[in-house]
Amino acid sequence: MNKLLLTLILFTVSLTSFSQNKDVTITGKVFDKTTNQPLEYATVAFFNKAENRVETGGITDMEGAFSIPVPAGTYDITVEFIGFDKLTIPGQSLTADRNLGTIGLAENAQALDEVEIIAETTTVDIKLDKKIYNVGKDLTVRGGTVSDVLDNVPSVAVDVEGNVSLRGNDNVRILINGKPSGLVGLNSTDALRQLPAESIERVEVITSPSARYDAEGTAGILNIILRRSKLQGFNGAVTASTGYPKSAGISGNVNYRTGDVNIFNTTSYNYREVPGNSSSYTQYFNKVFDDNGNLVVDNPDTYADESNDYDRVRKGLSTNFGVEWYITDSASLTGAISYRDGNNESNTTNILTQYDTNGAFESQRNRFDPELEDDKVIQYSLNFQKDFDDGGHKLTMDFQYEDNSEDEFSEVLLEGINTERVSTIEDQQRILLQADYVLPIGERSQFEAGYRGNFNDQGTDYKVWFLNQDNNDFELNTNLSNFLNYREYVNAAYTQFGSKIGEKFSYLLGLRLEETRITIDQPTSGDFNRNNYLGLFPTVNLSYEINENENVTLGYSRRIQRPRSWFINPFPSRSSVTSIFRGNPELAPSYSGLFDVGYYKKFGKVSLNTSAYYQHATDAFSFISYDTGQTVNVGGQNLAIIERSPINLAEENRFGFEFTLTYNQSRKWNVNANFNIFQQSTRGTTPNGLSLDNDNTSWFARINNKYTLPLNIEWQTSLNYRGPSADAQNKREGVFSTNMAFSKDLLNDNASIAFNISDLFNSRKRLSETNTPTFMSNSEFQWRERSFTLSFTYRFNQQKQRQDRNRGDNGGGDFDFEG
Repeated sequence: MNKLLLTLILFTVSLTSFSQNKDVTITGKVFDKTTNQPLEYATVAFFNKAENRVETGGITDMEGAFSIPVPAGTYDITVEFIGFDKLTIPGQSLTADRNLGTIGLAENAQALDEVEIIAETTTVDIKLDKKIYNVGKDLTVRGGTVSDVLDNVPSVAVDVEGNVSLRGNDNVRILINGKPSGLVGLNSTDALRQLPAESIERVEVITSPSARYDAEGTAGILNIILRRSKLQGFNGAVTASTGYPKSAGISGNVNYRTGDVNIFNTTSYNYREVPGNSSSYTQYFNKVFDDNGNLVVDNPDTYADESNDYDRVRKGLSTNFGVEWYITDSASLTGAISYRDGNNESNTTNILTQYDTNGAFESQRNRFDPELEDDKVIQYSLNFQKDFDDGGHKLTMDFQYEDNSEDEFSEVLLEGINTERVSTIEDQQRILLQADYVLPIGERSQFEAGYRGNFNDQGTDYKVWFLNQDNNDFELNTNLSNFLNYREYVNAAYTQFGSKIGEKFSYLLGLRLEETRITIDQPTSGDFNRNNYLGLFPTVNLSYEINENENVTLGYSRRIQRPRSWFINPFPSRSSVTSIFRGNPELAPSYSGLFDVGYYKKFGKVSLNTSAYYQHATDAFSFISYDTGQTVNVGGQNLAIIERSPINLAEENRFGFEFTLTYNQSRKWNVNANFNIFQQSTRGTTPNGLSLDNDNTSWFARINNKYTLPLNIEWQTSLNYRGPSADAQNKREGVFSTNMAFSKDLLNDNASIAFNISDLFNSRKRLSETNTPTFMSNSEFQWRERSFTLSFTYRFNQQKQRQDRNRGDNGGGDFDFEG
């Protein structure tokens, strides 16, 4: 009897222990309380209070349903979805399978923090002070680069040389994840052409930056957000691509999240051949006049015809690895390492033909310039975030260190003989320190304050060797070779306050103080300059909601444009034997005030976002070209050496109007169009008294059409036109280009194949005319010829994200006060 009793007791204890450790399955559905639509990718988590950690969790499917195995026990269950109030079901004892039924979430309509809703129906989300472009939805950039991505973003234009402008202004601040980054390189144009499009989640176009952002960038800010999934478990995607002209690439992003740790990585390698060409025809006015306009020398005009063929190879490896640790429910620590290694080759063939005064052939000279470039960036970052409550009361702190190098080496071969060697070695170290504190006040107001320190040290070693034909040795040219130490330290503090009055009016007022210390050390010449200045930068963002489908916004911000290091280096650098660039060490910063008035209206399936803007800049930068009075002997003929240099103009005024129109007819067809027209008025004179006064009106337009063909083949076409423009010395013709792409989902939507054509009609060329008192030149430039790309993407443990709730426009009621 005692043995039987003991056996029963042991059996009962064992059964209890087993039941406590077994997994039970918890199911349910999550939906939007307002629309009764299911919420896909809502997060369901089970918090174990006894061990103070998240035990497990999962996400909902397209129907909003979830089925999650959970170890038996007692948990607080939380349900979250971006833009909705978090729901907590406390103290649930889970000892058997249970269906929690339908769980409704309410939208967080009063939230002042940013709400990101990514929709399949459109590529553009409209916020109070920004447009958010969701890269993953654009077929025409599959297998492409960041530069290709930006060229499709509303309000943004990328010219044939890769220079980025916002609303026609090329002084744009480019950030990575809200911070300056070496990933865009010492030469941001080249770096943007190397980073793969697949590494980007979205691009934020910020036309009225709040005080949280750096004041740098008179046009505004482009904030590139890199991919980083927060889905539970192991998931990711891999994209492979190939194309013509010869290109190949592979990129992958993976994410593993379990319990308190989230590990993420994005890695890519790209090989790309980029052929291009240019040509110019120049007429030299060889007459010389004195200061009174009297003719002193009456030599006949001469002519030169110059052509260039560019054979470039771009190779690059980039990776970003990070770990996010959720220390507690309210605190997290994220560490990341980013690395980019770019190896570029560029072989330029230059043919210079000279003609006499009658246009008859005189001579021809062939010049071959092979160049090697090695770019390396390594960046370490650390982020700490503490949430004091669920209402947005938080503190974030960031540390970032990066080491950036760019080494270039080229040779010049004239008629097959190596006559010149040039090397440029650039090294940059940059440290960023940042802290931001957000304090909600009541349910409708928010106070914010913070600090940011950017500390940049850069060294540039430029050397030129010429062949001494007497001894056949290369000798260093001390007139051109030089070393520049450039240091730029910026300390900034800001504060801002935002609130919503009633149900209609919202405002965000901010003030930023920036102290700049710039040191220019030129050991070659013994020059040493310091330039310290202090600036206040107020910001104002106002919004009035007429109704849920209509609102008006007003923004003002004061901005600054600081001279770049090569803008102020007084030593010349050469692009050819007749063309020189020289920096201006006296160049002062330019300040501007930017006003922006916006109007949003939604008409059923059509949404319209318009804005009118005005910008006034003082000491604006301008580049001037002039005859140095020196000549170089080419083929027995003395040709004038033309120098180009930046100066400060007295002022610049820019007026503009733009609109973005989005039409979502159905999930099968959507269209968005962007149009921008602006007038630029400059006033100022060159150091020698030449007037640079100029008024110019230009415009650009873009339309994207996406349609689903039979067999669920997606077809997208992008049309771009950049109108003609002019300044005091240059006229540029309009440029039209077309991109087209097709995509098909495979393997139950786990994979996609895409084919795209960039510059379908091979028309992306810059045609320009330059007029000065000493010469006139007509030129044509094509940086990249038409290209074709085929790409294949495979997604594992993640479905193609879809939102069927028509939330992509984000027009009424949601005002983003986050800077």
